Amino acid sequence: MQSEPGFEQVTARATIQDLVYRQLRNALINGDFDPGQTLTISSLAGQFGTSHMPVREALRRLAAETALDVARNGSARVPVVSRSRLDDLCRARMAVEGLAAELGARFITEEDRARLAAIEGQHTAAAKAGNVYQMLLANRDFHFAIYRASGSDVLVQLIDTLWLRFGPYMRMLSTHVRPLVEQGPHEPYIKQHLAILAAIEVRDESRTRRELEQDIQTTWDMLKDLCH
Repeated sequence: MQSEPGFEQVTARATIQDLVYRQLRNALINGDFDPGQTLTISSLAGQFGTSHMPVREALRRLAAETALDVARNGSARVPVVSRSRLDDLCRARMAVEGLAAELGARFITEEDRARLAAIEGQHTAAAKAGNVYQMLLANRDFHFAIYRASGSDVLVQLIDTLWLRFGPYMRMLSTHVRPLVEQGPHEPYIKQHLAILAAIEVRDESRTRRELEQDIQTTWDMLKDLCH
């Protein structure tokens, strides 16, 4: 089992609830918790170095976003995975993220493209080093750099919510690909991003959308076999 995420202790009273919420939210998006894992208020409060109240509020907010299931005793559980939920999420991701990528290719600036290439450099370096956690973080940065270039706050917010709900599948994905990445070859985990970059470079909007959708499809196909 992968180690639990390390949380920073929170001390500033004015921001304590938001900081606990944001750290937990990022941990869920990154797939730091196992599907079905129970998160207790007392355990989380100990990790954050806070009282129970800000943790309870953070769990309540995340439950409202359907990122967690909260029991009557206040503890929370990461949603379990299923093939039907995976399919539903991936179909929605392809529709919304495909549109955001298409618009991103239309409006992206030279500065944005340079930043995107730098992020992909980090992604490639992490893959070659066999560091799956850093690779997945760079993957997230890469995707959202494209989506933000679309100029659509609505699309970015929708995508962020979809990625939050996709967290348990990211956990499955990272567990599955870790030994594959460590052994190599690394090209299969790099080539799709390079294809997206090439389409953006020539401002081919429809091609950018297709390559982005193919990236999601590749992950979807990999996870289908893991959801029984």
